[in-house]
Amino acid sequence: MSASASAPKTGVPIMIMKEGSQRTTGVDARRTNIQAAKVIAEILATSLGPRGMDKMLIDAFGDVTITGDGATILKEMEVQHPAAKLLIEVAKAQDAEVGDGTTTAVVLAGKLLELGESLLEEGLHPTIVVDGYKKAAEYAIKAAEEIAREAELTKEGVKRVVTSALSSKVVAETRDYLADIVIEAAFQAMETREGKPYLDLDWIKIEKKKGKSIYETQFVRGIVLDKEVVHPAMPKRVTNAKIAILDAPLEIEKPEWTTKISVTSPEQIKAFLDQEAEILKSYVEHLASIGANVVITQKGIDEVAQHFLAKKGIMAVRRVKRSDIEKLARATGARIITSVKDARPEDLGTAGLVEERKVGEEKMVFIEQIPNPRAVTILVRGGSDRILDEVERSLQDGLHVVRDIFREPKVVPGGGALEIEIARRVREFARKLSGKEQLAALKFADALEYIPTILALSAGMDPVDAIAELRRRHDNGEITAGIDVLGGKVTDIAALNVWDPLLVKKQVIKSAVEAAIMILRIDDIIAAGAPKKEEKKGKKGGEEEKEEETKSTKSFD
Repeated sequence: MSASASAPKTGVPIMIMKEGSQRTTGVDARRTNIQAAKVIAEILATSLGPRGMDKMLIDAFGDVTITGDGATILKEMEVQHPAAKLLIEVAKAQDAEVGDGTTTAVVLAGKLLELGESLLEEGLHPTIVVDGYKKAAEYAIKAAEEIAREAELTKEGVKRVVTSALSSKVVAETRDYLADIVIEAAFQAMETREGKPYLDLDWIKIEKKKGKSIYETQFVRGIVLDKEVVHPAMPKRVTNAKIAILDAPLEIEKPEWTTKISVTSPEQIKAFLDQEAEILKSYVEHLASIGANVVITQKGIDEVAQHFLAKKGIMAVRRVKRSDIEKLARATGARIITSVKDARPEDLGTAGLVEERKVGEEKMVFIEQIPNPRAVTILVRGGSDRILDEVERSLQDGLHVVRDIFREPKVVPGGGALEIEIARRVREFARKLSGKEQLAALKFADALEYIPTILALSAGMDPVDAIAELRRRHDNGEITAGIDVLGGKVTDIAALNVWDPLLVKKQVIKSAVEAAIMILRIDDIIAAGAPKKEEKKGKKGGEEEKEEETKSTKSFD
């Protein structure tokens, strides 16, 4: 074989990726991702704490949301960058898991990435930074568990933690009032499982109605339905109610297939219609015979059935949501009836009062005076839709906090006290690490101190002085020394009764570190090019184009 034959051919382009694809590698890829995540963290940073600022978010349709809740801000923002989306997914997971701490998690993740970037620029490999962060996070969680105190599972003990959580919301001025409502609802819906309190938030219904003020928000020991009684002749108030809850219609349903009825005389039409009425009448008479004086159904109620129900003095409500039907059955002790003919007296639920009331401009049905309802309602009032939405978000956060304490009855000091103490302990731990991982662990401690720094800034304090004072106090063994944001000073947080659930803080560290590690490990971004117009068209469009090509070829020939 000749030398020329064995030499490789050069100058032949090889297309691996699709035309229009973009690839960013190495340092540039990391810098792009970290920058995107830092922007998201910076947006949320000013919303942290009781003195945090609110954001006004306007969507493509012009709808406005005003909130300081981290999860809501991220949900309403229309973010495009994939790294920023990763951070938002982490925040959503934090919100779904513990219902609080989303802002802290994102801000901490952003700071971990920023400090991690400085280590990468100094020549450290991403793997070393990741390992250092992992070890520091594991130690931080252990330190948090050591610092934590047992929570009092009394109404007063839990209320202190709920009030602390509501302090950073738009509705902070009404936090004590709302905290009382949250506690009442949570302790009523709570049940005991394996000797421990358990709270399922599905059994607490939050119903909103515009009008009056936040202080008119009320806790109802029962269920409130945003419906009205179906017939004007029916009673609007029933005492000692026996409630039939139906998952079946009180109407003659049309068959699924097309049917035809041949009639030869008008009497036959009348007999057919009378038969329908008789069926509906038998349904109503059966419900009355088992003692039902209130009927609530998920399906429809025929006008003829409404007439018979009204004649029997039975109150009826139709088209109630499935979730409300389940809550109502749990609250009243009823069984959901799927076949009216098979209904029995023991299937009925009981309530002291079922009443239609006017709330604002609309009518609502209240089912209350139940001896021990296992599902309850919070009826939220407020001057505008935006206030209603914010109160609902605050109540949800408060309920999540109660659930977190029931799941793990331990609390830690707030006001940045926990973060400063953990940072101090992580620094001591970092000195025992060998190699360059020590540098990453020290940066982790610096990132934790960013949280009290923001709290100090939002309180109008000098952050450098505040952090120096906190470090000094914690070195002297004052574990609960933190920032009194409302007073604008460094003080004993325990004396102010500012406590957070341990579960929330542990999840914050886990979420933030997972997000930071995920983004630091990316060293290559491969983005596909936008599809061409021809590719966007469907198969039919493609076939039409082929036909056009064939025609044009023929005409050319």
